[in-house]
Amino acid sequence: MDEAYENLANAIILLAVKDYRQAMRSRNPVMQTRLEKFFRSTWFGVLTKMDPEFLITRLKEENVG
Repeated sequence: MDEAYENLANAIILLAVKDYRQAMRSRNPVMQTRLEKFFRSTWFGVLTKMDPEFLITRLKEENVG
């Protein structure tokens, strides 16, 4: 059962990452801000141990490079 929850958590995070990439491509600062708020939220911390600042930085670097 734990694997199902882990898969769900990963799917939520992957969708947020996909949405963030799309927001950067379409130059949608409102959506970027909302997603950054999610990445920094307690809920994100429940879903993963990933450092949100690291994730945001890497996603922004993708957009530049």
